[in-house]
Amino acid sequence: MKIAILSRNRALYSTARLVEAARARGHRVRVLDPLRCYLRIAPACFEIHYKGRALSGFDAVIPRIGASITFYGTAVLRQFELMGAFTPNPSDAILRARDKFRALQILAGAGLGLPISVCGDSPDDADDLLAMLGPPPHVIKLNEGAQGSGVILAERRSSARSLIEALAALRANFLAQEYIAEAEGSDLRCFVVDGQVIASMRRQAASGEFRANLHRGGRGFAAEVSEEEKALAVRAASLIGLGVAGVDILRSRRGPLVLEVNASPGLEGIENATGIDVAGSVLDFLERALARRA
Repeated sequence: MKIAILSRNRALYSTARLVEAARARGHRVRVLDPLRCYLRIAPACFEIHYKGRALSGFDAVIPRIGASITFYGTAVLRQFELMGAFTPNPSDAILRARDKFRALQILAGAGLGLPISVCGDSPDDADDLLAMLGPPPHVIKLNEGAQGSGVILAERRSSARSLIEALAALRANFLAQEYIAEAEGSDLRCFVVDGQVIASMRRQAASGEFRANLHRGGRGFAAEVSEEEKALAVRAASLIGLGVAGVDILRSRRGPLVLEVNASPGLEGIENATGIDVAGSVLDFLERALARRA
């Protein structure tokens, strides 16, 4: 199998582990910077060039597309799809996941448990928007933030209103959510591959921090998850359309709630916390998918 990994940095842990897993299985693998790919579109004819040479013959593409390059990265991935390559995470699914409010609308439409969320556009509507949400604390998020960036906890309604007014005035897309206090600064990361939770960890926020993201100083521990939590994670990934996903879940008094569905989940934290070969599971998925195509 000839595999492309779309990644801006081959030295990143997740990229390096996927390369390692692919080569251990005897596959040919190439890391491609999506920003160095350029595309030609013609009727029934799609081409990709990379550093002066045409790319062809790839059986599968693993996207490791950062949030800052979502638009162009998904255009490159879509071109590979149009050229017949399989990808565990299609371009349209990545776009759905990266738009947090769109993802929440999809999940809520299917009846999945979620934190109550609101969004608006005009600073003049901040008071009524917060009334729709309920009493503080409130979590304010940029709609396309990643790894905990652009996420702020507003302890008082006045603080939440000021943040919303500022973001709306800047024309920034944002959403506000209820704060699940009983989660006590922790969440569950369920790593879903091909419709199964193959690894899970509990992430605990650092002292004085409410975000459990490992990039924000949180710590990861291997965790047992219930069948209900597994089913929720698998269903969330399926609704967004992702074959490989990191589904973040909060444990609340009203049951498990989906916080976010990540289209490019990191491997380092969960492999280190659990000792599970997550990269190998991703490659196993590609092999099964290509065998079904044959």
